[in-house]
Amino acid sequence: TRQENLHRYEHLFLGKWLDDAEGMLWNRPIIDRSRMPTAPELQRIVVAIDPAVTANMESDETGIIVCGKDKAGYGYVLEDLSGKYSPNQWGAIAVKAREKWNADCIVAEKNQGGDMVEAVIRSAGEKQRIKLVTATKGKYVRAEPIYSLYEQSKIYHIGQFPLLEAQMITFDPEKGKSPDRVDALVWAFTELMLGSTFNFSI
Repeated sequence: TRQENLHRYEHLFLGKWLDDAEGMLWNRPIIDRSRMPTAPELQRIVVAIDPAVTANMESDETGIIVCGKDKAGYGYVLEDLSGKYSPNQWGAIAVKAREKWNADCIVAEKNQGGDMVEAVIRSAGEKQRIKLVTATKGKYVRAEPIYSLYEQSKIYHIGQFPLLEAQMITFDPEKGKSPDRVDALVWAFTELMLGSTFNFSI
């Protein structure tokens, strides 16, 4: 089946069977029930970046996630473009994604690169709004409100995102490498869905 093929893919490329990790936020049932084939008409789209400042075998990935929100306030994961890139590469990828999806802004964490992050994006030709965000709270604390939206079936994945989803169900901020795809996901939905004017229609 398609689901078995997905699990086999994750096993082959991530080197282990990914069962739900005890004590983690996300699990497979929550993600699988939040899947849709296509998105409705969207009110806002953003491209979120969790940038790496180096690009070698030991570097973290740069998380680049495209997310949207419909007029009722529900969120959608549209594309995962994350990977190991140089700053020039991730800047260009983010700008192309912003143009492709007609996103209204790029949201980027600046903890690792400071003002360099905006400079990289601007040098790639971006003319639209760039919102730089600073991580002042721990990853788990930042992720909890977004997990809560998944739990309430207020966020959906448009299709399959094997590497992002594998990272979500093994997300442990105290161990291993930084969860860059999850970080970008969290920044995107924090911008889209946790603002002061955020309301869901009933």
